[in-house]
Amino acid sequence: MVFLLFSSSLHAQKIMGFSDENAVKQADWEKQYDAQLNAKDLDSWMQYLTSHPHHVGSVQDKANAEYIAELFKQWGYQTQIDSYTVLFPSPKTRILELLGANPFKAKLEEPAVNGDKTSGQKSEQLPSYNAYSADGDVTAELVFVNHGIPTDYEELERMNIDVKGKIVIAKYGGSWRGIKPKVAAEHGAIGCIIYSDPADDGYTQGDTYPNGPFRPKEGVQRGSVLDMPTYPGDPLTPGVGATKDAKRLDRKDAVTIMKIPVLPISYEDALPLLKSLGGQTVPASWRGTLPITYHLGPSREKVHLKLVFNWDMKPLYDVIAKLTGSEFPDEWILRGNHHDAWVNGAEDPTSGLVAELEEAKSVSELIRKGYHPKRTIVFCAWDGEEPALLGSTEWVEDHEQELKKKAVAYINTDANGRGFITAEGSHTLEAFFNEITNVVIDPQTGVTIKERRYAKSLVDADKDTRIKLMDNKYQKLEALGSGSDFTPFLQHVGIASINIGFGGEAEAGVYHSVYDSYDHYTRFGDPGFQYGIALAMTAGRITMRLAGADELPFNFHIFYKTVSDYVIEVKTLLDNERTKTDIENQMIKDNLYNLSKDPKKIYLSPAAKEPVPYLNFSELDNAMEQLKTATEDFQKVNVNYSKLTKAKGQQLNEILYRAERSLLQEKGLPRRSWYKHQIYAPGLYTGYGVKTLPGIREAIELRNWNEAQENIKIIAQTIVTYTNQVKQATNLLL
Repeated sequence: MVFLLFSSSLHAQKIMGFSDENAVKQADWEKQYDAQLNAKDLDSWMQYLTSHPHHVGSVQDKANAEYIAELFKQWGYQTQIDSYTVLFPSPKTRILELLGANPFKAKLEEPAVNGDKTSGQKSEQLPSYNAYSADGDVTAELVFVNHGIPTDYEELERMNIDVKGKIVIAKYGGSWRGIKPKVAAEHGAIGCIIYSDPADDGYTQGDTYPNGPFRPKEGVQRGSVLDMPTYPGDPLTPGVGATKDAKRLDRKDAVTIMKIPVLPISYEDALPLLKSLGGQTVPASWRGTLPITYHLGPSREKVHLKLVFNWDMKPLYDVIAKLTGSEFPDEWILRGNHHDAWVNGAEDPTSGLVAELEEAKSVSELIRKGYHPKRTIVFCAWDGEEPALLGSTEWVEDHEQELKKKAVAYINTDANGRGFITAEGSHTLEAFFNEITNVVIDPQTGVTIKERRYAKSLVDADKDTRIKLMDNKYQKLEALGSGSDFTPFLQHVGIASINIGFGGEAEAGVYHSVYDSYDHYTRFGDPGFQYGIALAMTAGRITMRLAGADELPFNFHIFYKTVSDYVIEVKTLLDNERTKTDIENQMIKDNLYNLSKDPKKIYLSPAAKEPVPYLNFSELDNAMEQLKTATEDFQKVNVNYSKLTKAKGQQLNEILYRAERSLLQEKGLPRRSWYKHQIYAPGLYTGYGVKTLPGIREAIELRNWNEAQENIKIIAQTIVTYTNQVKQATNLLL
């Protein structure tokens, strides 16, 4: 079935960055592009790509890369497979058992289910484990730590619960999984177990697989626990591509490998362990939905956890396919999605990958009809995303200097499903993205994807927010943290990036398990691949418009307004910390702290904290005022673009896309020099979750006032450098 989902009045629309004449041509090419999109392609490719497990180093991983490369070659792209060699551990020994009078040994297995033809491929599947866990053989009492994030340990400390020398058990959720063992180790724990509670993605949500979409009792979420907020990619080659002759660290010196053993388990295996816990009952917000009373521990009997890994070097296969631009071959529009998976990986990542392949196929059809993008389009299928963003990071590090010169933007997708458009990205691309959501039609409702997203926002909003949203359909881009392959492009090299996908109605509870299969996805994820086609329409337009624009559609003023909001946020964060500290210190002084807590629990009063000082934001405030004026001046004169000579037009475009580079500082962020972007970064203790103005924000959160003041100065200087780029662009248009 071919989807013909066109927007109305395409020929009459204005398109950012295009002259009126070229906008008409572009709209016509997009209409023809849509006509090429065929859901049967996505279905066929997914069946092949998910037919066997295809984790890093597997036979099918290489076969899939070669299959993808052959498709690109058939469509006329200059295609190559770039290979890297990385550290990729796999489990050799996994033992988890409860000792004592009522012993229990965890099964640590996911059985095949009826109706899922790939769930029983045992000999090819990676066992359930957390990559880059430490080897370890530990025996200790067990303590429940909720999600295992820093605020949970603050609560445990108030309840006089110490995890030093203990094994902790944490629920998935609340933060990225790698934060849980990291924080546990910092508090003295010697082992960490992570389980999926049915409250989050099991029977509490609905029928479990295969009767319904949600995680069955034996389902386990695999995943990496490498300390990626310090740096992603191969832990042995930080900052350089992991080529065969690259200089490598000794494994003992790789700071991102976890320091304690950590293992993911099912809620079936978790139940006997949780039953063994004594001590106080957990706070109400910590309770799951297993049929027990949740206790903090420690356990009545000890738990034994033994993990041994094969620390092997494995090959990666990045597929790179280029279509050379007709006018500006050295300006690259990069479009990527990863191809590796923990097991069969239908939703994650193949649902996004097959949409990308359909985009490439449809663009190739347009080429045969005379379409010639001005800029080079580079389609990328990354390997090794799941363990540590390996393929994209090593490729970016290997091509860093070339990318700094040529890369205009990076467009990323990953898992995709039925529902609503979501997007995060560089805020210079926000207006451009909104224009595209005005013309792509939602396949389920027949309205634009912007209208459908707006309707959901109204339904989900509280009363006050709903009033503010009325008649405001503009969709703000969320800031980018980490968790997918945009990370090295944006945060290490300074390439404007956007990450998009559909979701919210795809019924799934099988993330990173053997049940993330073609059979599950086509029943519950995106039956008929309608939203795969919608993704291809959306990402395809982003790619084609960036490749064909006369003037690149970057908006400096929206960036200014967004960063201005971030400055207000960090000031408010500082004020809130001051107020909180003053209140807590007064409560301690008046001996009132315990009276404010649950009298049924044992709480310890916290120690008094030093008062929060007043930081000097004047240099940053002045820099922001200069940026405001500069962006407003640019907006006023940008109407003169059509009067520029071709040479000056190209010069302006180079300033526009290289401006993002000026938001980097070469020495990087405190405690993690790999992350160089001063506006967006994953949080040290949030993992995938973003921290904006991270140098200031995290210093305030850590109560490091000198560091906060220093980073106010650094970000002010960064904004001044960015402002100078805006002024250079303005001067060209005068």
